[in-house]
Amino acid sequence: MNEAHRLIREARSVAANSYSPYSRFRVGAAVVAADGTEYTGCNVENAAYGSSICAEANAITTAAADGVRKIDTLAVVCLDGEGCTPCGNCRQLMREFGVDTVVLTDEHGEPVQFRLDELLPHSFGPESLPRS
Repeated sequence: MNEAHRLIREARSVAANSYSPYSRFRVGAAVVAADGTEYTGCNVENAAYGSSICAEANAITTAAADGVRKIDTLAVVCLDGEGCTPCGNCRQLMREFGVDTVVLTDEHGEPVQFRLDELLPHSFGPESLPRS
């Protein structure tokens, strides 16, 4: 089993823990930090919809809480529906932590890899800010 398949399997596993009583749209994510450490996250909904947390953000912020500042790869899986891609907010969060590769699934559940710059072209990042 290659790395992309393994990460998709991890994301699927954590998606089963999703707290999604409103949308019933279960999402899981797995990230690999630059040092090879892996973190996972699932979406967590809230009755105040804006307070919900995406699976990708959950995984990235869990890694950040452990001191990670560079993430190489992120995989995301939706258990319900035809598959999904990260929302704009999560793409920007991925940009902040330097994600290089994003692994999604095709209509058959097979891994498909993208570079983040394919999903977030002409992005705004830390180097866009003036230095003092």
